[in-house]
Amino acid sequence: MLQSKELLEKFFFSIFKLEINDFKEEKQNREYEGFTFSINEQLFRSRLARKTPKKKEHFVAFWEKDEYNNNQPYLYNNSPSKIIISMIVGEKKGIFIFPRLILLDKKILKTDKQKGKMAIRVYPTWEKELNDSAKRTQNWQKDYFIDLLAVNNLDKAKTLIYRNIA
Repeated sequence: MLQSKELLEKFFFSIFKLEINDFKEEKQNREYEGFTFSINEQLFRSRLARKTPKKKEHFVAFWEKDEYNNNQPYLYNNSPSKIIISMIVGEKKGIFIFPRLILLDKKILKTDKQKGKMAIRVYPTWEKELNDSAKRTQNWQKDYFIDLLAVNNLDKAKTLIYRNIA
C-alpha cells in the first residue's frame, strides 16, 4: 500500500470519520505516490514529498501530461480545490493542504498568463536552521501545514479541509 494513502486514510478517518473515495493513481507521478481522491464529493490531489539528501528541503513533482504527452505544470483550471502533500520522515509525519488559489498566487499552477512550476520544495515546521530563501518559503507554507504529532492542530485541520476556496 502507498505510505501516503495509508497516512491520509488514518488522518481523515481517525480524526474526522471521513472515508477516502474514488481513489485514482496517477501513474506519471508514481515515484511521488501521486493520486486523486474525493471526500464528500470534494476532489483532492495528493503527493508524497521526498527528502532531499544533505539538505533540509523536501521535493515534490507538480506536473501532468498534456494532450501531446508532454510534461507540464498542473493547470489551475483542471486542479482539484486542494492539493495535499504528505510528509513522512522517520517518526515525523505531517501534511500540507494547499488550496489551489494559494498555489496560483505563488505562481505554482499554470494558467494562460503564468507558466507554473514542474516541482516545488516544501519545508515542514519541524525543519530549523534554514537559509533565508527557505525561511521565506516555509513562512507562507506553515499556514497550510499540519504536524500530525502535534496536539493542537485539530481546528487548523478542520479549517484547511472544510474551507472551500476556489
